[in-house]
Amino acid sequence: MDKENIENLPTLNIALVGHIDHGKTTLLQKLSGKWTDTHSEELKRGITIKLGYADAILYNDKDNYNIEGKGKAERYISFVDAPGHEMLMATMLSGAAIVDAAILVIAANEGIKPQTQEHLIALQAKGIKNIIIAQNKIDLVSKEKALENYRKIKEFVKGTIAQDSPIIPVSAQQLINLQEIFKAIAEIKVPARDSTGEAVFVVARSFDINRPGTTPEKLHGAVLGGALRKGTLKIGDEIEIKPGLTTKEQNQMHYKTLKTKIVNLFKGTHELKSITPGGSISIETELDMALGKTDILSGCVVSESGKLPEIETSLKLKYSLFEELFGMGGHQKIDPLKVSEMVMLSVNTSTTVGIIKKISGNEIQLSLKIPVVPFRGDNVGIARNVNNHWRLIGYGEIL
Repeated sequence: MDKENIENLPTLNIALVGHIDHGKTTLLQKLSGKWTDTHSEELKRGITIKLGYADAILYNDKDNYNIEGKGKAERYISFVDAPGHEMLMATMLSGAAIVDAAILVIAANEGIKPQTQEHLIALQAKGIKNIIIAQNKIDLVSKEKALENYRKIKEFVKGTIAQDSPIIPVSAQQLINLQEIFKAIAEIKVPARDSTGEAVFVVARSFDINRPGTTPEKLHGAVLGGALRKGTLKIGDEIEIKPGLTTKEQNQMHYKTLKTKIVNLFKGTHELKSITPGGSISIETELDMALGKTDILSGCVVSESGKLPEIETSLKLKYSLFEELFGMGGHQKIDPLKVSEMVMLSVNTSTTVGIIKKISGNEIQLSLKIPVVPFRGDNVGIARNVNNHWRLIGYGEIL
């Protein structure tokens, strides 16, 4: 498929979320044809540590949906594989910041786990309403057990944003019912995109893509991976990256805005001359490749030079707390927020820690340890340290 057609296809960003070992990465491989666990540490431990990406074009051949190129190209899908491990909740929230919909994977042989609950509540915190529930690994259970598990899932989602979501029994390993997942994806309404005004690109990953031994004339600059939330960017644009590069001098953290130029743009493996919102995007820059290594720039925001708001070390939020704590395996009430309490905030794809300075009704004022680039009205996840784990307790809106 040529790039002109790619640009004209409706695009959906879909996260795969759920408990560790419930088969997210395998399901994603079958839905996209690509493995996202590419880091050696992840392969060794068998879990997704960082956000993984895979892209696919969904074709429709007389209502038979496929990724093999049969029929008419209907949608371009950017999948994000979010970590299921409880320690990696902040990374999962970063993934949730760049998606339109989610597939919540629940293994039929294990059922609902604490992280399943926590991931569903995280989707709610990030305002993601389009959810498909994949009841995976049905080949490992009896029909009776599968039906019992289905009833438990129905009960679990009652009263949540996923209450009316389709629950599709699948086996990623045995390729059972994947067609139904594709069909559900095809039925999701693509959100309206705003390609006007100043560009806002949120960085979820950053890379040095050069292989050892590459000759100097063939070296590539640092690459930023993420999503364009609004506006348009094109090759040759002068851009700025905030908060940018972090340096430490005399125990003080300093943040230097980076300015560079766009050299290349990619949507999956497709090269583009310009980008509009929708899909996972990679921006190759003129920055030194070392600045892209090991996600140094993840959490940053990109726009044309001079267009981004100032970075802020304080934040005002209108907030809501959940009724109970999820991810702990039991029912535990959430205590009210307190002045001087430290909370973790997930702002776009960045994570920061804030000290609550003032509480007034359902509004809080926070002093931040790591500055952010705030946009009024943006959704923020709020987590509290409970028994040495950051647990999601609510969400807020930037005022």
